[in-house]
Amino acid sequence: MGYASLLSQHRASITLVVLVLANLVPLFGVLRLDWDVGSIVVLYWAENLIIGFYTVIKLLLAAGVKGLFLVLFFIMHYGGFCGVHGFFVLSLTNFGGEQPALTPGADWPGPLIFPQMLMNVARQVLAAAPDALLWAVAALLLSHGVSFLLNYIGNRENESQTTNTIMTAPYKRIVVLHIAIIAGGFLVMSLGSPVGLLVALVALKIVMDIMLHRRSHRGRLDDAEAATQTSQS
Repeated sequence: MGYASLLSQHRASITLVVLVLANLVPLFGVLRLDWDVGSIVVLYWAENLIIGFYTVIKLLLAAGVKGLFLVLFFIMHYGGFCGVHGFFVLSLTNFGGEQPALTPGADWPGPLIFPQMLMNVARQVLAAAPDALLWAVAALLLSHGVSFLLNYIGNRENESQTTNTIMTAPYKRIVVLHIAIIAGGFLVMSLGSPVGLLVALVALKIVMDIMLHRRSHRGRLDDAEAATQTSQS
């Protein structure tokens, strides 16, 4: 196996370890801080915003100033998607003890109502979230940042991704991951949020994250191995 392939696998291993460590924070919250299912699901919803943040950076790097329209479109569309998603998460889990309002006060004009919705949900989450939950969000922010630097930049995954691929990737992740998480959350809530099921829910998230991580970065590792084999033949 060549140097390029070893380096790619080394970077992928580091990001995988950081990913697992970041996902162990909510496990600590369940076992030591008495987090309930609402805290867990809200934390995983907040991770969608982190992914959106890095997606905006990727779009700017891929398209530059010419991509500002794409960035604005993504912020409006993905922001609205996360806003509606967050509204239902807060409504179903009763996180913070208050029913959220989609757009309290005067509505923003036109499509700006979607970022307004997201800001309202995020404001309610921040008001109700304990400090430990914010630290968990910071851990996920760091995890995705390490993956961005080592895989997207270091392993040159940016060279093989189009703006369309970059924009659609977060939606695919939400559909695959959050259907399972929310379904598991409903099961936990219906059974009274026992610790064992909360731990199982966190474990499910870790396993699915590992699977999604390997699938999303497998292509670049395969390319590195193929290039090494070609150079040696």
